[in-house]
Amino acid sequence: MNPEDSVIPRLPVGDWVKDGVDWLTDNASGLFDLIKVVFSTVTEGLTDGLTAVPALVMIVLLALVAWAVRSWKLALGTAVMFLVVLSMGQWEHMMETTALVLVATVIAVVIAIPVGILAARSRVASAIVRPILDFMQTMPAFVYLIPTVVFFSIGVVPGIVSTIIFALPPGVRMTELGIRQVDSETVEAGEAFGATPWQILSGIQLPLAVPTIMAGINQVIMLALSMGVIAGMVGAPGLGKEVVAGISTLDLPLGVEAGLSVVFLAVFLDRLTAALGDPGDRTGSLLNVIARARARRAAAGA
Repeated sequence: MNPEDSVIPRLPVGDWVKDGVDWLTDNASGLFDLIKVVFSTVTEGLTDGLTAVPALVMIVLLALVAWAVRSWKLALGTAVMFLVVLSMGQWEHMMETTALVLVATVIAVVIAIPVGILAARSRVASAIVRPILDFMQTMPAFVYLIPTVVFFSIGVVPGIVSTIIFALPPGVRMTELGIRQVDSETVEAGEAFGATPWQILSGIQLPLAVPTIMAGINQVIMLALSMGVIAGMVGAPGLGKEVVAGISTLDLPLGVEAGLSVVFLAVFLDRLTAALGDPGDRTGSLLNVIARARARRAAAGA
């Protein structure tokens, strides 16, 4: 026994958390079953929808989305990257990962934006939220898998829940930052014209904070993708499961192909969401080209 042990008693923090998890498992099993049914139904339905479309058709659609939102260069890169994924036999796994990331991202954003708005408008709320976000961001990602497996067993649902918790903090922080960065004189001008707090929020603060909020959503997507891969350790289908299989069997080709597919999906999602948040990135988009052509025709006809 170390001399310090007789002076500083051991705090069984882990045992306390385990007791809390056991209490929740015994008393809220109905809620966890409901969450499991809803999440698995939505994710499997989205996966079925994505995989029901022929891969080549889906690649063309995704390339058109990339062109419409950003540029023909991203469209070409998207087509090339996803054709490589298809040729490696990882297409279906990539669609499963995409479904997991989309479901987790939507839920995380739905939670993060209201919490970020609350934190921006109340210093007390901000003081409460920040340490919680620090805890969520610094806790090792693998630790989230332990209680979620206890609550939901293995499969896609613990992966989604862990992904939501892991990816949520940047959405809250960037929403709060974006609203706080809005010019105070602009807000005061709105107040001088008699605008209500809701009108100031919806008509001034949120529109001006959109680029920062979109940067936060971009980070949520990237973290969701990284955690979605880790979720393969608890049986979540997709590229993460392939990576885990590659590690457990020392199958280097499988690991490389699954990892490369993750990189391609991350590049596509990152460039797409970055363009949505930065209008300067959209000068070469198909939508802007059409809008400029219409403006020129309107000017010529005037």
